[in-house]
Amino acid sequence: MIFDLWHKTKYSYENGASFCHNITTLKPKSFKGQKLLEYNLEISPKPTDISERLDFFGNTVTRFSIQQNHKELIVTAKSKVVRDYNLQVENENLIEGKKVTVAAALKLMKGIQPDIIEARQFVLASPLIFDMSAEIKEYALLSFKPERSLYDASYELMQRIFTDFDFVAGFTNIATPLKEVMKEKKGVCQDFAQIAIACIRAMGLPARYVSGYIETVAPEGKVKLIGTDASHAWFSVFIPTFGWVDFDPTNNQIPKNQHIIVAHGRDYYDVPPLKGVIYSTGNNKMDVSVDLRPAVDLNQQQQQSQQQQQSQQQQQNQYY
Repeated sequence: MIFDLWHKTKYSYENGASFCHNITTLKPKSFKGQKLLEYNLEISPKPTDISERLDFFGNTVTRFSIQQNHKELIVTAKSKVVRDYNLQVENENLIEGKKVTVAAALKLMKGIQPDIIEARQFVLASPLIFDMSAEIKEYALLSFKPERSLYDASYELMQRIFTDFDFVAGFTNIATPLKEVMKEKKGVCQDFAQIAIACIRAMGLPARYVSGYIETVAPEGKVKLIGTDASHAWFSVFIPTFGWVDFDPTNNQIPKNQHIIVAHGRDYYDVPPLKGVIYSTGNNKMDVSVDLRPAVDLNQQQQQSQQQQQSQQQQQNQYY
């Protein structure tokens, strides 16, 4: 399936900004099962300096600065991505991976293979996931029994978070501690992903944060509005002898073709879509709009247009 992705961020400054320096993490990744076909980053006003590179985690980041007074900053990322989950997962290998128990995974994580060494960094505390409280460990232990499949334990953890926590937009922000989320059982997708990661790391196993997007489908009979989607987040667990497996606790599902991956990190701090510093005074406002939908090629557009015209003509003929 081919998707068109559009992510627009607009900052409005009450008294203008004389300078800003920013980092974007908006360019979708390419890997087996997902391929970036097109990407364009539009920035207004035009940056004084701009550069692109890969960060430590293999994500594409763009750095830019604007060294002139401006009343607003608009950053729009446009992408075309092809997604095929069947290519991402080799079924026979996944079947074997599902047999790896929690105890076996802990033992295998002591190995010196390159993928094991690389995964170990995701066992450590990170900027937003550092409080491995007794409450989090107790919550994790309900699922992560030593002789249980690591895949099954992670799947159950995803289901439990989906059931036990309420999605409440605006209840948390990036500075809300995980213990507050655990206590209130409320939050948004980034909170649920980070709770899961904290649980898995509390068991001594690697888990990473995944940022991206998910396709939303309009209710039957309704037209999907442009710009109503949002950035999304979920978590990924490393299963020794197989690799990384993604889980979406917000929607209680294994991410497949409707999930577009942009970046991986230790937590949200590593991969925000846009962050930076500005020189400004007064109130500042940020508006974000995202749209992800299946791409429609030119032939399909022409066919749809012809069908609409024929339908309109038929309706008109009924009145004569």
